[in-house]
Amino acid sequence: MIPFMDLQHTVRCLVRGVPHIFLGGVPAERAGDDRLALRKLGLTPTGRPALYSDAFTEGAQVPAVHTADGEGTPPPLRWDSPPPAARSLALLVEDPDAPTPNPFVHWIVTNISPVAATIEQALAKGAHVGRNSMFRSSWAPCAPPRGDEAHRYFFQIFALTRELRSGVSGRAALLSAIRGRVMGSSVLVGTYRR
Repeated sequence: MIPFMDLQHTVRCLVRGVPHIFLGGVPAERAGDDRLALRKLGLTPTGRPALYSDAFTEGAQVPAVHTADGEGTPPPLRWDSPPPAARSLALLVEDPDAPTPNPFVHWIVTNISPVAATIEQALAKGAHVGRNSMFRSSWAPCAPPRGDEAHRYFFQIFALTRELRSGVSGRAALLSAIRGRVMGSSVLVGTYRR
């Protein structure tokens, strides 16, 4: 059963927000920070593992090469100091400024080996790429509606007490699978405006 407040928010986003994806401009409704994975899970970032990008710093603009206005390649990510007991890591990239009922999912990568130190190493070691909000198992480049204010992209990494089953693909399945199993987390926020 969908709680009444969530249902109201969903209807408002569908009517007053989603059309701006196609028409551009400033949407009247957005997903909102309260719907970010960290908040839904009731977590406060611990800073372990620490998350970085060589393409942008905390709060800075994501370079165009990693957006729909450029080549659309995923930004390089690296991390350090996962908790020693971590069995795997999971990465989730969300845009809470999207005019959608839930944050727009740009990337899900699970079953990252805790010995991998970069996203490239993780993928080479067999990490699983889940479905983004475009229903593709890949990085969805940043592409906020034209004319909208800068969107924020929350790169969230979670240190987990176990590996996830390989079938975890979408955001809802990921949140369900990691609830109660997060031993550390970190966030890196980038922005982009068209």
